Amino acid sequence: MTSTDPAAVSEPTVEDLEREGDVAADFLEGLLDIADIDGDLDLDVRQGRAYVSVESEDASLRAVSDPDTVQALQELTRLAVQNQTGRFSRLILDVGGSRDVRRQQLEKLVDAAVAKLDEGASQASLPSMSSYERKLVHDIAADRDLVSESYGEASQRHTVLRRA
Repeated sequence: MTSTDPAAVSEPTVEDLEREGDVAADFLEGLLDIADIDGDLDLDVRQGRAYVSVESEDASLRAVSDPDTVQALQELTRLAVQNQTGRFSRLILDVGGSRDVRRQQLEKLVDAAVAKLDEGASQASLPSMSSYERKLVHDIAADRDLVSESYGEASQRHTVLRRA
């Protein structure tokens, strides 16, 4: 039996990640068919993760491109991949450019935190978010010469920013 504990599983190979992408694509095609939504799927492997993006000129894709909806679809897709492969999946799903939209939202959150720091605060806490979003915040903070650290457990994990 294969363990699904992320700490107990070795790093996936490129072939493993490509298989994750294929399984995810099959699952997502089924969901899109059920919802009668047209979309083109693109698979990639980046930074040790399978990336699956869904794009379409069809306006119906917008119904599922809200970042919160994409996060939920990503979790369902990860579970489907895990069920098929027996391995924990860290795949990233992007629907209609939702990841770019979410990055812009996170940049605005960091900018608001910078404003608090400019007003004299010693640190600024951001809301709880997923590990992927926290990673983006850490990258954005580093680009702005800020120090960022994550605190809390599970769904309460959040990022705190301060000046370097």
